[in-house]
Amino acid sequence: MIAYLSGRLLEKHPNRLVVDVHGVGYDVQVPLSTFYEMAEPGADVSLKVHTHVREDQIALFGFGSQLELELFERLIAVGGIGPKLALAALSGLEPTDLVRAVRTSDIARLSSVPGIGRKTAERICLELKDKMPAAAPAAGAAVPVLSEGDELRTDLLSALVNLGYQRHGAERVVDRALKEAGSQPVFEQVLKQALRGLAK
Repeated sequence: MIAYLSGRLLEKHPNRLVVDVHGVGYDVQVPLSTFYEMAEPGADVSLKVHTHVREDQIALFGFGSQLELELFERLIAVGGIGPKLALAALSGLEPTDLVRAVRTSDIARLSSVPGIGRKTAERICLELKDKMPAAAPAAGAAVPVLSEGDELRTDLLSALVNLGYQRHGAERVVDRALKEAGSQPVFEQVLKQALRGLAK
């Protein structure tokens, strides 16, 4: 059972990382909350890992903080919540916002995440309201500035569509977020802004 990985980041995508550990590349699925904090490929990284074993597959889910890992493991313990939906919850809401939403039974906030309907949100609150870990905001990491243009817009749209959002709605909020970002848009910051827009 793999619980921790430390190595060199080979690839970085909004929903997955590839980490080289002594010549072995580990494909790790991650939420956006972890993606935001990762350095660029070539840097040394460390991840807390949940190993999910099924009859036909072994999947690794990586997290940059203990809070993210604990939230993920609590979510998948809820009936009807699998790893994919748990990652969507951590991608659609910041970890501290997720803790707050569950503790206050903010059904509207939870059901704004793609794949989480009202009944699922109510079940999450019912089962986890008193089981939420202490939420301490993580220290923000510096993120690189990316060039403006079609490539950035395409990457942003791809990330949102992969998270389950409709392309038409994603295009609208991405264009608005890019306009608000000014002349030096940062991928992670624009993506966060777009997600906020979709959650309204």
